[in-house]
Amino acid sequence: MPQDWLIRGPPARRPEASALHTYLLDADDELAEQFDLRTRIAVRQGTTIRVMATEVGECDLRQLLERVRDGFGLLVLDGLLAHETRLGGRSAAELVGAGDLVQGTVACDEELLECEDSWRALWPSRLGLLDAEFCERVRPWPAVARALVRRGSRRAAALNRVRAISSHPRLEVRLDLLFWFLAARWGRVERGGIRLTLPLTHRLLGELVAAERPSICHALARLSHAGLVVGQTGDWHLVGGAVEHLQVLLDHPVRLAPRSGAGPGRGRPA
Repeated sequence: MPQDWLIRGPPARRPEASALHTYLLDADDELAEQFDLRTRIAVRQGTTIRVMATEVGECDLRQLLERVRDGFGLLVLDGLLAHETRLGGRSAAELVGAGDLVQGTVACDEELLECEDSWRALWPSRLGLLDAEFCERVRPWPAVARALVRRGSRRAAALNRVRAISSHPRLEVRLDLLFWFLAARWGRVERGGIRLTLPLTHRLLGELVAAERPSICHALARLSHAGLVVGQTGDWHLVGGAVEHLQVLLDHPVRLAPRSGAGPGRGRPA
């Protein structure tokens, strides 16, 4: 069932084959750097993968995840996807980008709660299928497996950081910390700070930091009034540095009070 933060439209589409094969080492520079030049030439031939592409919109990854169930998973070669998990009428989201490894959910025998997973491509994206056949081909080069296992660990570490961010009691702090977390990966340094251009609606931001959409609007207004985060939805400028932001947010919360007449929720953290 489509969720409110997703743009309503046609049913989720399955990613389509963009080319028969590509060399993984050509598509993933970080992985290629695991080998010296001579070894890289030999390994390259064994790292052919099938590539699937998806345009912006809801995408159905179930069949692809089933195809790679006995392999490493789906490797995001480029693009940006949002992964939503819905449980008990509430939703949490995760952003997945280039270099991230995606694997299907493994049900546990002790599982008592049922959840729904959905995916949406926020940018046009390409996914590499690292299936069981790929695992066999790269068996002579264990460095490939080690690097891919680290990708899974890296994604888990990122989720732990977002979970810690979401535990802060004040919403404007959660949002600001999230922006700096995302800026480390997708931000661009500009004069006076960092520019973060990501297609994140207020509802999707709420699913990333455990908040309702109206509260996100008010928290963004408070951050803007304090001169910390300016811009418009999807194109923000983080003014100054992360340490400076935390000093303002944690040591001087009174500075976040909106101007008189700024709208509902003034003066109170969400």
